[in-house]
Amino acid sequence: MDEENLDNNKHRPIVRVGDTVHRPTSWWTPAVHELLKYLESVNFGYSPRVLGFDAQDREILTFMDGESGKAGWYNIHSEKGLQNYARLLRDYHQAIASYKPSADSIWAFAEGGLKSGEEIVCHGDFGPWNLTWNNDEPTGIIDWDLVFPAKPEYDVLYALEWSVPFHDDKMALEWHHFAEVPDRKRRVDIFLEAYGMSREELGDVVSGVAALQRTVAGHEKILAERGLQPQVDCVANGDLEVIEKRAQWTETNRHLFE
Repeated sequence: MDEENLDNNKHRPIVRVGDTVHRPTSWWTPAVHELLKYLESVNFGYSPRVLGFDAQDREILTFMDGESGKAGWYNIHSEKGLQNYARLLRDYHQAIASYKPSADSIWAFAEGGLKSGEEIVCHGDFGPWNLTWNNDEPTGIIDWDLVFPAKPEYDVLYALEWSVPFHDDKMALEWHHFAEVPDRKRRVDIFLEAYGMSREELGDVVSGVAALQRTVAGHEKILAERGLQPQVDCVANGDLEVIEKRAQWTETNRHLFE
């Protein structure tokens, strides 16, 4: 059957073949497949199913129907879309809560199993671009390459950064495609209420997001040092410095979020 290219990543091309997706594998693939098979066993309907490997040693997953990528930004502009985004993250965290990965698991930028009773296996890249959508209703979660054990707050803070957003007005309008500068404080509250977490439970959300931004930069650096693209090019082109400036912007604009 013909292959349909699903993204523009020349380093790790992802293609659709009929109702399946074929993706390059890496050192984290066994741990990710173990996770996805667990989600299948508990009938979590928003994750792809593992179907094996093709002749090129690419993993074969079921195709998750819906819009993804850039379309995801528009689908979380509305309060309903933002609430659905948060609820799906909550549903994933509930589905994975009892999962205990193998102690010898190797993740993209970590190794081992859960290190405390507070950890779960986070998605690690829960941005609106990594969901499939039918208008403002999410239909699936894709791109599980960066899953790893962490406290659920990691995914929550990551999702907040990209959906509130914790970025300046120019980026909110041009990158996130908002028609006008969003009410960031209100969007924090909408997300947390839909997820089922209070500000008190999450803690200092501004400091938390700034720390999260720096943690993500550290993960990017780890992947670049292992030769993974596009992280190698991103780091070489100054992305770590860009992320640090975003973290500093978050810290100096606390009034927008509280």
